[in-house]
Amino acid sequence: MTVLTPPSFASGDPRANRAVLCWPAAAKMAGALVLIAGTAVVPAGWKLWFAGVALLLGVVWALGRLPPGPVLRRLLALSPFVAGVALAAAWSPGGVLDWKITALRSGLCLATVILLAQATPFAEMLAVMRRVHVPALLVTTIALMHRYLFVLADEAERMRRARASRTFTTGRRFAWWAAATVVGQLFVRATERAERVYDAMCARGWR
Repeated sequence: MTVLTPPSFASGDPRANRAVLCWPAAAKMAGALVLIAGTAVVPAGWKLWFAGVALLLGVVWALGRLPPGPVLRRLLALSPFVAGVALAAAWSPGGVLDWKITALRSGLCLATVILLAQATPFAEMLAVMRRVHVPALLVTTIALMHRYLFVLADEAERMRRARASRTFTTGRRFAWWAAATVVGQLFVRATERAERVYDAMCARGWR
């Protein structure tokens, strides 16, 4: 089977401080793993830990001069997952006291992952995964998923522009209907594209 080399694109924000981007990716990933694991397992009474993690993330954000717009947009887009986890904790036994700390844990872990993604080129993270012997098939799958997210985003934007150029009606209800139509058509096109990509990869030796 031919081994596919993942594309050398990066997820690090080009406007970030180059010094932060040049920090070893292995060190950044290890630090993020420690913060996430620690935040997930420390007792709820360790308020200094949570405050320290929040302060550390703020320092990294400031040192890296990461633009606040992308970070805040990602936090806002993923906040429903944090709210869902907190809601699930609220309905569990003892949830009246635990849902707040659950939301805090989830929010800090999410912020850690987002800052890591903003400050670390994606190709370097893949290289670290290979060095620690993450299965090659899993690494390649992650690389392909990352690559085709941008393909899907471009396809969705083209469909949105095409729909807007043929639309003469305004209103929130119609906007929701148009967005649902685009999502449905995008799913169909993504499925067809996936089949074509699969056939092309098989023709090049993948099994």
